[in-house]
Amino acid sequence: MNPTSEPRYAAIKRHIRQQIESGAWPVHSQVPSENQLAQAFSVSRMTARRALSELTEAQVLMRTQGLGTFVAEPVPAGSLLEVRNIADEISARGHSYSNRILLAQQSMASAEIARALGLPEQAKVFHSIIVHCDNEVPIQWEERFTNPALAPGYLQQDFASTTPNAYLSRVAPLTEADTTVEAIAAEAAIACALEITPGAACLQVWRRTKSSAGTVSFARLVHPGNRYRLGAQLRF
Repeated sequence: MNPTSEPRYAAIKRHIRQQIESGAWPVHSQVPSENQLAQAFSVSRMTARRALSELTEAQVLMRTQGLGTFVAEPVPAGSLLEVRNIADEISARGHSYSNRILLAQQSMASAEIARALGLPEQAKVFHSIIVHCDNEVPIQWEERFTNPALAPGYLQQDFASTTPNAYLSRVAPLTEADTTVEAIAAEAAIACALEITPGAACLQVWRRTKSSAGTVSFARLVHPGNRYRLGAQLRF
């Protein structure tokens, strides 16, 4: 959405997120009050209150009665809810990470990919396919489509020494992720890359990641069912 046409409460939320992501407002720092935001953005207090309330519900901010609103600490989550760098996951187990780059090129977005990234059909996108390995054993086939406007240096990265996740986290910090998980039977090309039998049970994750500037990437992650599992930690 064009920032000039977005609702005013959304503009306030975007501004607050940008201040947090840039480090201008660190954790526990106080954010402007409803009155201050209403005056700065020429809106009503109700509009400013909605922005603060929605960010509080999203646990970006925390409100303390009588004191004000503050930047909240990040909420811990398990690997299903948290978008983690797979290289870090492997290293945390004390194992060796490596990968195999099968594709890294510019392509034209299909109708499905264009919708996912919020781009016009046939727009230019960056397309990569990488197999991630744990102690030389393939555990994830990653196909990713990335918005060039938000990650212009994507194809220039040395993905033999870094990962798409690590690079995108630096240039377009994550603010939101949509994730869908399903069980599939491995198609021939993916089975070959993962060194499993065609038709073997796999766990497939579709993930769309967003920054404050828009949708950054759309990825399909396929894991052999007998080599990988996902978990989640929910807080109530």
